[in-house]
Amino acid sequence: MLFNAPQAAQAQDDQSTFRADTRLVVLHASVLDNKGNLITSLRRDEFKVFENGVEQQVKVFRREDVPVSMALLIDNSGSMRDKRRKVEAAALNLVKASNREDEVLIVNFNDEAYEDVPFTNDLKKLEEGLTKIDSRGGTAMRDALDLVIDHVKAKAKKDKKVIFLVTDGNDNTSAMGLEKLVQKAHNSEIAIYAIGLLSEEDGREAKKAKRALNAITEATGGISYFPATLDEVGPLALNVAHDIRNQYIIAYSPSNQTLDGSFRQVKVTAGGRKYSVRTRSGYYASPEQKSAPRPTMSQNQARPE
Repeated sequence: MLFNAPQAAQAQDDQSTFRADTRLVVLHASVLDNKGNLITSLRRDEFKVFENGVEQQVKVFRREDVPVSMALLIDNSGSMRDKRRKVEAAALNLVKASNREDEVLIVNFNDEAYEDVPFTNDLKKLEEGLTKIDSRGGTAMRDALDLVIDHVKAKAKKDKKVIFLVTDGNDNTSAMGLEKLVQKAHNSEIAIYAIGLLSEEDGREAKKAKRALNAITEATGGISYFPATLDEVGPLALNVAHDIRNQYIIAYSPSNQTLDGSFRQVKVTAGGRKYSVRTRSGYYASPEQKSAPRPTMSQNQARPE
């Protein structure tokens, strides 16, 4: 969310100097035309950044395929049993289409979340981690996402971080509420992408699940997809890989440097509003607080038989 300027200034285009106590807000932004095609050739002066409606001065601007730390968070509930094979193939293709320097973590979840493969770029280990699971149990999606956000922040080695979530239903067992999770997602600096395999037959529950996934992903600059068939999952996963690898890095020093805990809405425009820009919708201007580390998932956690 907020970085001390000297850390981010290494990426800047110009030779401006920053005060040591200046803070930068770093954004990863996807730019699309009205047909949904990614636009990757824009100049710095074609962007405008606003915080709470006030235009900000861009300090850092790049368009670069930077490696990421990515968590694959896959629903392993009983209802996913018939869907797992195509989901596993799609997730593996996402990894193959990603930057070779990416590190990937695999977490499967049902009533609980399990780290099946810690961060690695070993494709064989990732493939084994995706295919060895037997689907069972309920869907505690919010609890799993809560844990994975903490885990990624604690263990990831790359500056850019992503969570790719696949689930097939409405959360029915989580203790974590949606509003609290969205706030946490805003603060996480992690882009969350989701594929919701929702059935229209579920009616109200499917609509509720769709609203929840949209709220979470839109807060972080990611996006949710809701395919009509399983055959669409593979191409959508490749869309995610393409999106991640074709983003702009934009950083600005907020004109309001006060850390008062308030929510700061962020909006980015490009090409004189000719294009749509997807990035995180804001952040909470809170001072970093040191707290006791929260227990994260263990790779060796025993699974119930």
